[in-house]
Amino acid sequence: MPVTATCSTIGAMTTFNLADMFEAAVDAFADREYLVVDGVRRTYAEMEDRANRLAHFLAEQGIGPGDHVGIYSLNSVEWVETAWAVFKLRAVWININYRYVKDELRYLFTNADLVALVHQADFAPQVADLLPELPDLRLVIGVDDGSETPLGETTVAYEDALAEGSPVRDFGPRSSDDHYILYTGGTTGMPKGVVWRHEDVFYALGGGVDPSTNTRVQRPEEMVAKGQGGQITLFPIAPLMHGATQWSILGQSFQGNRTILVPKFEPTEVWRLVETEKANSLMITGDAMGKPLIEALDEPGAAYDLSSLFVVTSSAALFSAPVKDEFFRHLPDIMIIDAIGSSESGNNGMATMVKGGTAMKSGPTVSVLGDTVVFDENLDPVLPGSGVIGKIARSGDIPVGYYNDPVKTAEVFITVAGTRYVMPGDFATIEADGSITLLGRGSVSINSGGEKIFPEEVESAVRSHPDVFDAIVVGAPDERWGQRVAAIIQTRTGRDTPSLESIQEHCRDNIAGYKVPRELHVVAVIERSPSGKPDYRWAGDIVAGTPQASDAGGARTSAEG
Repeated sequence: MPVTATCSTIGAMTTFNLADMFEAAVDAFADREYLVVDGVRRTYAEMEDRANRLAHFLAEQGIGPGDHVGIYSLNSVEWVETAWAVFKLRAVWININYRYVKDELRYLFTNADLVALVHQADFAPQVADLLPELPDLRLVIGVDDGSETPLGETTVAYEDALAEGSPVRDFGPRSSDDHYILYTGGTTGMPKGVVWRHEDVFYALGGGVDPSTNTRVQRPEEMVAKGQGGQITLFPIAPLMHGATQWSILGQSFQGNRTILVPKFEPTEVWRLVETEKANSLMITGDAMGKPLIEALDEPGAAYDLSSLFVVTSSAALFSAPVKDEFFRHLPDIMIIDAIGSSESGNNGMATMVKGGTAMKSGPTVSVLGDTVVFDENLDPVLPGSGVIGKIARSGDIPVGYYNDPVKTAEVFITVAGTRYVMPGDFATIEADGSITLLGRGSVSINSGGEKIFPEEVESAVRSHPDVFDAIVVGAPDERWGQRVAAIIQTRTGRDTPSLESIQEHCRDNIAGYKVPRELHVVAVIERSPSGKPDYRWAGDIVAGTPQASDAGGARTSAEG
């Protein structure tokens, strides 16, 4: 389908606006396949046509620059079409966690100042329940998902909206200063909207910095030029409400690449799609996805042609050495990439490893990307090899702040010696060679007798026990030490439930004695966010014996030991 360019993309682009860069990719790669979700396919030209139609419909309803449009859905082509439609209007789309219940949804819809919402039909009852409390939400569009759930009386059917909109690209000029907002998962508190300028987030998350050379793209056209040599296929498994998957869709589009998505994570379906769609890159969120994927490969009779796959990337959650080794056992020729970062800082660093190189210290050790430093408690830079624990901070391409939260913005976005930094709270040390070893987020660290214990390190040790499938570690109240380490585990199918003593004996070979769990809870299923991140609020409820958490998780406690 021919696409008519306008002032946004004619000649040399002068801005790093995300919609402008996508349209430039459409003009260069119109016939390439862009997206595959649940059997539905879109070329770049088809995505452009439908996004233009939706954008025109939204504009006719009064949606324009700076307006916030929520997307409340599992992964789907409509999710991505809506994202581009919103950006084309210089509006801002808001990612919504589809597992939220009424109070959480009310908070997010209100905090984000939504004026429009695109939602999957299956979520219509939740939307209808909240609408009377949301007078500013003036437009609701429902996507047919095959669930046969009726839409609300005032809800516009998604395909009807597209039918009313023009496919022509005739939008006005845009700016590098347009906003992108990423709401965090809220696993330790209420979700927060991280506000980025388009240009800054492009450099922090969208491919604007080459991780192998740490060099920056100088002109937007360079991204299209990168894609002229051919197309690769990426497969991020996490939901689109998770930033890493959003940036596989956004950043990779600028180079004309192709992305596969799944509505929900199912290990055997992932391997089937790697085989049939010839995926080159698989992105997971640590052990939470890695372990089930390995177990699927170990099932009797499992046989997949995975020869197209050359890299597995993990972000946002711990990817332990034993699970990496299992990937190499099945796929000895792949590369594994550990990436660390956050919604607030973008990509801080990464480590690339091959078979035999998975050993970790107390956490993942990565090469630094961008203007990343580690500050001690006095806001002085930590010296390499000093062993001092500090907090990761980044300057340069960083967000504007948190939406509607000036207090939290002042806490996290700091100025040191005249330079503005973002310091979300991730603790780390600097090795003698200048690489960073990540220890974990301070908001969930455990203080036992004055010793700071980072859950991720203990979780890695517990998960490596042969009878443990998954684990989350939190602090439990202790009269003597203030807090003690409590482990919540999900046992491996077909294996005996390990005792606390067995867990302790195993962990002592991997971590210091004061970090070893002193309390054990066994649950039927570990609760995680859809992106695989640990749900520390749920874990805290389990340890506290909150009835709702115990009922949901089937928790039972083993005494201290």
